[in-house]
Amino acid sequence: MMVSTMMSPREAQLTQEVEALRQENKLLRDKVDALIKRLFGASSEKLDANQLLSLLQGDDGPKKAEASSASCAALEAELAKPAPGQPKPDKQRRASQPRVPEHLPAVEEVVDPIEVTNNPQDWRCIGQEVTELLDFEPGRFLRRLLIRRKYVHRDASHEPPVIAPLNTLQERSIAAPELLAQIIIAKYCDHLPLFRQERIYATRHGVELPRQSLCRWLKLAVEWLQPVYEQIKAEVLAAGYVQMDETHIDYLSPGHGQTKTAQLWVCGNPHGGVFYTWQLGRGADCVANILPVDFDGPCKAMVMPPTVAMWRRAKLPSPCWGVGRMPGVTLWRPRMKRRNMRG
Repeated sequence: MMVSTMMSPREAQLTQEVEALRQENKLLRDKVDALIKRLFGASSEKLDANQLLSLLQGDDGPKKAEASSASCAALEAELAKPAPGQPKPDKQRRASQPRVPEHLPAVEEVVDPIEVTNNPQDWRCIGQEVTELLDFEPGRFLRRLLIRRKYVHRDASHEPPVIAPLNTLQERSIAAPELLAQIIIAKYCDHLPLFRQERIYATRHGVELPRQSLCRWLKLAVEWLQPVYEQIKAEVLAAGYVQMDETHIDYLSPGHGQTKTAQLWVCGNPHGGVFYTWQLGRGADCVANILPVDFDGPCKAMVMPPTVAMWRRAKLPSPCWGVGRMPGVTLWRPRMKRRNMRG
């Protein structure tokens, strides 16, 4: 019996589908083999991640089944995970910040070749290269001349002339406010004593400023800043609750030939206000000097146990507590008003 070589339309359609499935099966096997080599192969046989990803995202033909698409997505998710023994990929870096802050003022400096500076008429500029550097201009001394002009009225020339008032910190003082600010910041923020500032100004700037003058200028600044200090102190005490603590500091005592110890008291409240005061001791009389007479709010201070007895004998605000610094000892001593204390 002779078999006909002609296929029916149904048979031809099934033959095409079988051939397409074979090609898809071969492609999926290639992808699985590449993924296995990527994850578990030797370092010399491993594929680059980009090559494997391009293989996974390749065109599988228009008749690719939905199942193969899901398998490809699963393989891509598996590829995204770091392989065993390999370092984790770096996180995405933030946008790079400018190396030189852009808010700083810019100073342009043009640098030309020597050949151009010698014969500028023989050269023509065709472009430029800009290199940005971070520079620092150290502080400098200068002579500030305050010129106050005298005027006389045109229609009253017989009257005395008028002149603007001289607004200086002190009469006949040569220190400008900017110089005082520099001395204060250098001493209390940059921890430069006056004798070091004296040496720096003389050696680096050629300006001789005796230490005695610097001390007088600091005292002048204290007098001018006294209203600001009093305002801060009033705001701290207005909260009705004060926390106090002291730190001993050695200071020079003129005429004694040796150093003595005083206390720098810090007073503040939980709201953030703080003011400092200098006292020669740490007893109850010092606290009485710091707090005003009309202050009747609670006050918490760190004191030694022997000091607590002095607090009880002093005229301190009521109530007042002292917390002992002795290891394992905490003293809470309520301070009652003197009229309620008998014996």
